[in-house]
Amino acid sequence: MNAAPPGERFAASPTTEKPVARRSLAASRLASFLLGASGLLALLALWWIGTDLLAAPTSFARRFSPGGAFASLVELLTSSDLPIHVYVSLKRILVGLALALVVGVPTGLAVGGVTWLETATTPAFQFLRMISPLSWMPLAVMAFGVGDKPVYFLLAFAAVWPILLSTASGVRQLDPRWLQLARSLAATRRETLWRIVIPGVVGHVLTGVRLAIGILWIVLVPCEMLGVSAGLGYFILDTRDRLAYSELMATVLLIGVLGYLLDALARALCKRWS
Repeated sequence: MNAAPPGERFAASPTTEKPVARRSLAASRLASFLLGASGLLALLALWWIGTDLLAAPTSFARRFSPGGAFASLVELLTSSDLPIHVYVSLKRILVGLALALVVGVPTGLAVGGVTWLETATTPAFQFLRMISPLSWMPLAVMAFGVGDKPVYFLLAFAAVWPILLSTASGVRQLDPRWLQLARSLAATRRETLWRIVIPGVVGHVLTGVRLAIGILWIVLVPCEMLGVSAGLGYFILDTRDRLAYSELMATVLLIGVLGYLLDALARALCKRWS
């Protein structure tokens, strides 16, 4: 019995391909991590150069150095009420996002599924979407008073548009053959909605959620300067009033870290459902 050539035996072996693919994937991930880490280190180095090397010893910029910011961040997280402010801000983000989902997803399903409704609402939605949520701050205070309610309204208003438009886009991109199959099987509208439409647009909704989280995190801080007594925006104003500049930079640093983690969570959900 003739044996196969060595090259053919090696090429046909699946056990040798899997370790090579895994090593290649691990190397790619490591390279991506190192590149991302180098970018962050470069940003930190520029911060340090601008405040510690280029600034004069008596310069006001020295008060915002990274060394003082990191030291104040550790102190604030361990021996102050900063964790409470973080909790309050995250709760407001979740409430605003939930309100936007409650309004945006059903509206997006309707707009994406009904042609005449899309034509009738698109100009109005585009007009409202282009208005900065912060421009509604005086009206929000007049309508809801001082406290959490105007903040919830502003956050929901900021987040609803990417969710609504992404949901409508997902409905329009559904495979028509799925809908034809549902009709041929005599599926009711509710069955078509829950079995075909909603599962088909989940990825688009999560994409809208990711975009909304980025917008919310930017809008949150100025909204929390609107007569509230807790939150990261309030804490920044407090550090400014106390002239605690290293604590102010520590809070800004923490806002960036939390925003990055929220976006990473949203990215993971998008990959999971894509």
